[in-house]
Amino acid sequence: MQIMTSEASIHTPPSQDIQHQCDVLIVGSGAAGLSLALKMADHCSVLVLSKSDRNEGSTRYAQGGIAAVFDEHDSVEAHVADTLNAGAGLCEEKAVRFTAENAKPALNWLIERGVPFDTETDEKGKERFHLTREGGHSHRRILHAADATGEALQITLNDAVTAHPNIRFLERYNAIDLVKSQKDNGRCTGVYVWNLTRSHVEVIKARFIVLATGGASKVYQYTSNPDVSSGDGIAMAWRAGCRVANMEFNQFHPTCLYHPQARNFLITEALRGEGAKLCHRDGTPFMHRFDERADLAPRDIVARAIDYEMKRLGADCMYLDISHKPAEFIVKHFPNIYRKCRSIGIDITKQPIPVVPAAHYSCGGVVTDFNARTDIENVYAIGEVAYTGLHGANRMASNSLLECVVYAAAAAKHILKHLNDPCEEETILPWDESQVTDSDEEVIIQHNWHELRLFMWDYVGIVRTNKRLERALRRIQLLSQEIQEYYAHFRVSNNLLELRNLVTVAELIVRCAMQRKESRGLHYNLDYPNLLPEPKVSMLIPNHQKQQTEPGTLGTS
Repeated sequence: MQIMTSEASIHTPPSQDIQHQCDVLIVGSGAAGLSLALKMADHCSVLVLSKSDRNEGSTRYAQGGIAAVFDEHDSVEAHVADTLNAGAGLCEEKAVRFTAENAKPALNWLIERGVPFDTETDEKGKERFHLTREGGHSHRRILHAADATGEALQITLNDAVTAHPNIRFLERYNAIDLVKSQKDNGRCTGVYVWNLTRSHVEVIKARFIVLATGGASKVYQYTSNPDVSSGDGIAMAWRAGCRVANMEFNQFHPTCLYHPQARNFLITEALRGEGAKLCHRDGTPFMHRFDERADLAPRDIVARAIDYEMKRLGADCMYLDISHKPAEFIVKHFPNIYRKCRSIGIDITKQPIPVVPAAHYSCGGVVTDFNARTDIENVYAIGEVAYTGLHGANRMASNSLLECVVYAAAAAKHILKHLNDPCEEETILPWDESQVTDSDEEVIIQHNWHELRLFMWDYVGIVRTNKRLERALRRIQLLSQEIQEYYAHFRVSNNLLELRNLVTVAELIVRCAMQRKESRGLHYNLDYPNLLPEPKVSMLIPNHQKQQTEPGTLGTS
């Protein structure tokens, strides 16, 4: 695909022609990106790009843990079976097996790096890892660091990356587009990036480019994700010519804290794993009416059940109650949640927690293989940005951080094999701003941002219909045209870049949803309530024959 959609938007004057160079460029600084950086840094120069500061990403906010078989009564086969079951028939079994088989080595690597997973003493006085259980898992197999596993992981990896002399960090840089080679259509030569601090575009040249940008949940009005989760890597890869798949499967975390002072705060699924019950305001439980596994059902079922009960009763939220457990147990295992709730006047040892579903995880993404390779020869995608086949129609809890580390190892192994392959040096033209001006209408960006996220929530949320999807697509096409015109005539800004990516991702989500003539996993369409007999992946392929399409026309096949 053509990188720039308008000649007027190939931006930056020669006086600002700043170029960086490295062997491996990693776009994103979460668990996937930092794991890969550490695995590569002893062998080559690595540059890590972070859109905000290096700690601000979805990894930091992950509470639950990481799944792997450490219990002698558990097995890889059971982990595979549970994941396949949660994925509602759409997981690729080879990908699931690859991930489960590599889970324990991945966790051991993290343990060697110093990630402080919780331990306990067994009946023989021997120390072992404390394993918890979450929805969809048949065994206790979740390693965790209290209820702030992601933060522990982020801090540990960040400290190691910061200390390594071969790794350079660029914070507050937003990737704009992949730069395709003028000589070899199968490669990318670098990336245009927006320096948020200095407000101009720079160039990064790299032999290998790895997208580790996370998901796209900011396309929805209500989300558990931080502000950086705007689908940048998915949109960039699509524009460069990569396939995407299963974008209709957006996981809504069932239990986000419902309180005006608690924006984006998750209540980990591990609470339900330890016996918490979902209930109405009066304490009446309801999950047993929706699934035989009750409160331990997979997230898609739980989110739909909460959504149904809220709409049926006209309620603003439902409640999650763990107060029947000993207070000491609650405070020890969930200190982060306990402190947060106490800060807004809720004592979870005595009171239920008000909760609502919120957009949480993108199960689809850029299509990759077991080496994390995309359709572009030297471009890789790892973590939530990628579609590996692991999650299918519904991600099972605590498989996401696992996927980050497993596929970071796979990408590192493949890149190392090709690190010394011959590669012709190419010049990347500086970004040309000679035909654009400063915007005097920033309000357009804010208005379009809010409009997009609101209708995506209303029309392409937990429950969908054909009419809602059609309405969403029409509005996306209008917004795409406005955004493209704006992008072509004004200098870029961070808000504009994120909006441009979000509207692209929104269209990918809607087009995948319109392809699926059934209800499966996280995709529930009232017009097609039943499963089709043969599950199929929703695949979108960039139309290279129509690169100059109208804005809002993705050219899918």
